[in-house]
Amino acid sequence: MSDFNWCHNPNCHKIETQSRIRGTGDNKVLRTRKISLNSEWVRESIYAYFCNQSCLYQFLNKFKNEIANIRPVKQPSEKPIIVEKTKEQCDRYNYRTDRSEPFMATRTTISLK
Repeated sequence: MSDFNWCHNPNCHKIETQSRIRGTGDNKVLRTRKISLNSEWVRESIYAYFCNQSCLYQFLNKFKNEIANIRPVKQPSEKPIIVEKTKEQCDRYNYRTDRSEPFMATRTTISLK
């Protein structure tokens, strides 16, 4: 495996920044950024393929339909759960009276079936 990738945004080389300028004299070009894969975090994230968030979102915006059609979703997903509501006594601070006051709070707990 290579130690680097090139940014996958097809317009990365058109963004005018100093980090993309390559060449000498009158032979200067804007080049796609190289992404170093020396960090495990980078290798395991989307940033192994995009040099920054701007390039990532430009790519997603340009190819959103193609990406969505890779694995289309035709109906919602559901998972059975159990919802438990319990009432418990808590305190809250009243800034007008400068003291804590008791009140009944409802706690909702969601667990899987």
